[in-house]
Amino acid sequence: MELKKLVGVLAVAGCMAPGMALATDGYFSHGYGMKAKGMGGAATARAVDAFGGANNPASMVWVGDRLDIGLDWFSPVRSAERVNGTYFGPVNAKVDSGSESFFIPEFGYNKLLNPSLSLGVTVYGNGGMNTDYPGGQIAAASCGGGNPKNLLCGEGKLGVNLEQLIIAPTVAYKVSQEHSIGVSPLFGYQRFSADGLQAFKAISSDPNNLTNNGTDTATGWGVRVGWMGRVSDRITLGAAYSSKIDMSKFDKYKGLFAGGGDFDIPENYNLGIAFKASPAVTVALDYQRINYGGVAAIANSSRQPGCTGAPPVGPGSGSACLGGSNGIGFGWKDVDVWKLGVEYQYNDKLILRAGYNHTDNPIDARDVTFNILAPGVVQDHVTLGATYALGNASELTVSYMHALENSVSGPATNPYFNVGGTETIKMYENSLGVAYGMKF
Repeated sequence: MELKKLVGVLAVAGCMAPGMALATDGYFSHGYGMKAKGMGGAATARAVDAFGGANNPASMVWVGDRLDIGLDWFSPVRSAERVNGTYFGPVNAKVDSGSESFFIPEFGYNKLLNPSLSLGVTVYGNGGMNTDYPGGQIAAASCGGGNPKNLLCGEGKLGVNLEQLIIAPTVAYKVSQEHSIGVSPLFGYQRFSADGLQAFKAISSDPNNLTNNGTDTATGWGVRVGWMGRVSDRITLGAAYSSKIDMSKFDKYKGLFAGGGDFDIPENYNLGIAFKASPAVTVALDYQRINYGGVAAIANSSRQPGCTGAPPVGPGSGSACLGGSNGIGFGWKDVDVWKLGVEYQYNDKLILRAGYNHTDNPIDARDVTFNILAPGVVQDHVTLGATYALGNASELTVSYMHALENSVSGPATNPYFNVGGTETIKMYENSLGVAYGMKF
């Protein structure tokens, strides 16, 4: 690939940063690339497009010279409810999140430098700790006075927005006719904002940098490595590992996230097998592990001890206060994800796909209150997809995903004050995407 062309590709990739919002396997996407999305996300042992930087870098050397670009419409539907809760008075309410429509771009480019070496780039997104609840559901007197309050006794609208863009330049090499390896340096860019958390100032180590400070950004680096092996005419295996992406801190929210605004992107790895059941049918199965537990801001319990509050406006004292070195977090656990997909070559022009994706729920009942902000509780996804050849080595791919509704209920408690009662967070999702692919 010419240097000028690669620079142009990366420039296009950078322009795709706005608008990332996902929430399927925790806050990772159920799949990367429209073909993978149609197969429940199974892609570790497949080489069908230029999204190896997100799935398995070793796959890129098998896909040849190609460009893939697409757009996914994503619709998460979230709600939260509290019953039998009391602070200064009843604090019961049910509220639905707005922001139910997002458009998520995807991009991949690959070039063979010689038959055994390729250079490319994949651009993909994570995110989905996104909520936008209106305010005014709780009577002012029930939360201590002032104006009517949101569901967490704060002022105005309530919610957070996390968007993560990852650019993955990728080098892949065939070590033999059957095996390849690959590496993708990962450049991460993320944006975050939070609103309506004024009631948590009493337990924040830095209440001036807790909420309603607009959008902050952070950048960082990591790496993904991969292997792919064609062990027989029918079976291909794959494996990939991504390090934690070490991000700079959100200074505007250093009173919210543990470690003074530290919010890294978790380590993860995946294993896959693709089986050619017949000349027309391929079955793919992936296992993925996402280690949310390695990022304190995500993993630390929302109820851990070690913070002394200072009502009503803080700052709290102790390492467990919001933003502290061992600060309160969302309580997310590591998750195991299983992805199963089937592909059927209907004729020379049309390929049909279907898939299923199941993930653990990262959120325990004890952490429901804080996860009103990030209700990533869906577990089961069903997918459909198709690719149609247009001629001139180009194609159109479509995919659809529905994440079945799931909910988690638990005791209603703020880490500083106990309001009693029960809270429930609930979510389901739909997505519909289209992509254009071209070999050249």
